[in-house]
Amino acid sequence: MSKWACVVCGYVYDPAQGDPDSGVVPGTAYEDIPEDWVCPLCGVGKDQFEKEN
Repeated sequence: MSKWACVVCGYVYDPAQGDPDSGVVPGTAYEDIPEDWVCPLCGVGKDQFEKEN
């Protein structure tokens, strides 16, 4: 699974880690995160993330 980086603050969503504080369990692919999820550091939406190579 790919990691995704927030273009605003640089936070990296790692599917292996998930975002437990926001209810996203480890192993959750970025595509499977709810649409209303926001960056835990700066609060922007999923549309502000880019897939890392």
